[in-house]
Amino acid sequence: MNPLPPCSILLLAGGRGQRMGGQDKGLLDWRGKPLIEHLHAVVRAMTDDLIISCNRNHNIYSIYADQLVSDDQADFPGPLAGIRAGLAAARHANLLVLPCDVPNIDTALVTAMREAWTLHPQRPLMLREGDHWQPLLCLIPTALHGHFEQAWQEGERSPGRILRQLDAVELPLAQGDPRLANLNTPQLLGL
Repeated sequence: MNPLPPCSILLLAGGRGQRMGGQDKGLLDWRGKPLIEHLHAVVRAMTDDLIISCNRNHNIYSIYADQLVSDDQADFPGPLAGIRAGLAAARHANLLVLPCDVPNIDTALVTAMREAWTLHPQRPLMLREGDHWQPLLCLIPTALHGHFEQAWQEGERSPGRILRQLDAVELPLAQGDPRLANLNTPQLLGL
C-alpha cells in the first residue's frame, strides 16, 4: 500500500463551552488528562502540522500544537470560524478536523478517514454515524478554502451544510460507535 499523503490536522478547541458553564472544554480533565491531550496522543505522530483552534489559554494549548489559530471575530462565532482559520493556516493539501470533546477517537478511525479521502481527493469527507452526519469530524482539501470563505461571507455558519453542498464523501460508521462519544456536558465528563 502507498503511504498516505501528508495531512494537516486541526483540533477544534475554540468554543464558548456553554454546556460546561463557560469553561474551556479542551482543558477539562477526563481520566486524568485534559481532553485536548487525549486527541494529541492519537494524532501527534500522524502530522508535522498539528493546528489547534483556540480563543483563550494560548500558552497552554501551544504545548500541544505546531501552530495555533483563533477566530477572526470576537464572541465565539462557532466551529466554522475555527475551520476557516485552520484551512487558511494549513501547510498541507488536506486538513483533517476533529473536535476536542471526542477523546475516544482512535488511530484506526483517523487512518480510515485519511484512506477513504484518497479515493476522492478533490472532495471533502465527513463521518456519518448511522443516519447522522458528523460535520466536525471531516477531512477537507485546502483548495476548497475559498468555498468556505464565500459561504461565511454569505452568512452561512453550518459546516455540515457547506460540506454537503460540496458533495462530501461519507465514511459510514455504526450508530452509537463509542469512538464518537461527544463528552460535551459535565455529566458526560463525569464532573
